[in-house]
Amino acid sequence: MREILSKIQDLIEEQRARVEGMKSQGAPADYSKMDRIVIGVCGGDGIGPYITEQAARVLERLLAEEAASGRIVFRNIEGLTIENRAAQGKAIPDGVMDELKSCGVILKGPTTTPRAGDPWPNVESANVAMRKALDLYANVRPVKVPDQGIDWMFFRENTEGAYTLGSKGLNIDGDIALDFTVTTTQGTERIARLAFEYARKTGKKRVTAVTKANVVKTTDGKFLSICKSISGEYPEIEFDDWYIDIMAAKLLDVKRRSDFQVMVLPNLYGDILTDEAAELQGGVGTAGSANIGGKYAMFEAIHGSAPRMVSEGRAQYADPCSMLRASVMLLEHIGFTDKAAALARAMDYCMFTEKRVRITGRADGVTGREYCDYILSNL
Repeated sequence: MREILSKIQDLIEEQRARVEGMKSQGAPADYSKMDRIVIGVCGGDGIGPYITEQAARVLERLLAEEAASGRIVFRNIEGLTIENRAAQGKAIPDGVMDELKSCGVILKGPTTTPRAGDPWPNVESANVAMRKALDLYANVRPVKVPDQGIDWMFFRENTEGAYTLGSKGLNIDGDIALDFTVTTTQGTERIARLAFEYARKTGKKRVTAVTKANVVKTTDGKFLSICKSISGEYPEIEFDDWYIDIMAAKLLDVKRRSDFQVMVLPNLYGDILTDEAAELQGGVGTAGSANIGGKYAMFEAIHGSAPRMVSEGRAQYADPCSMLRASVMLLEHIGFTDKAAALARAMDYCMFTEKRVRITGRADGVTGREYCDYILSNL
């Protein structure tokens, strides 16, 4: 029992150190004022390299002039495969982490996270490790279905909740296992404020917090209480809150779902709810996300590495739209809003209007490269 209590104390001290780090953070990076922006392109594994290559190709086309002048630099980063991570016993090998930290902006493909029964050792999720190491505290995920009145933006807290200590649970004995969830004042304040600032900037009139504070009273209760407090700084924006279970139902309610605009959620709920939301848009393969911190930003698909597609020889048919949507967010983040809008318009036209070319994940549809050619032809 002393050993178990000692481990719990270590976890508490680790979180205290993280809180002190958040207290000392400076102003976020302003990419519009930078003379040189390095974009790291990290394919990951599974279908990751296939769809990341196509998104990078579109970005290189859109940023060709800036790349020629030297303001934009693309840097390929290898080594984030499950094979290399397993061989080194690390979520992110040291050399790869050094390369990631040399890039202010990262376009990252999906990576495999081992689970019980897999042939890989129990290394931590590369995503979780990257979010913690680079302090990418906000996972921002848009979902849009124009003909159904859906235009949602999710702000998922990215470095706390049920995932931050997901690889540090304890087996007390043969019968009892414990995992932990974490909520801090500083972590919740910054994700809540980011959601309200986005709403104010874009003219949105409603921000909704999603928790299970009626049952998970301490951590979810703290998250909700802080969101309510922050809402007082934005009197022009309506604030309300919903529990995660009923919110999952209301996103499917055709009479109510168009009422929602901006949602702010703890880590686990945000992960689940945004996958559900993406399914309404056309599937998780159509949705991208941004992972935003003060110094770094990483842009990725919301789905996994789909190893089955690779083993079945279908990786070339993987849908690149998730990475293209992430690329829209990347362009917006570094200040190229016109180019971002052009790519978003081309995607909306191809996905929702013309729909001349179909990608199905199989040979009855086009390949990812062919679909990106279609997008490029409509830019």
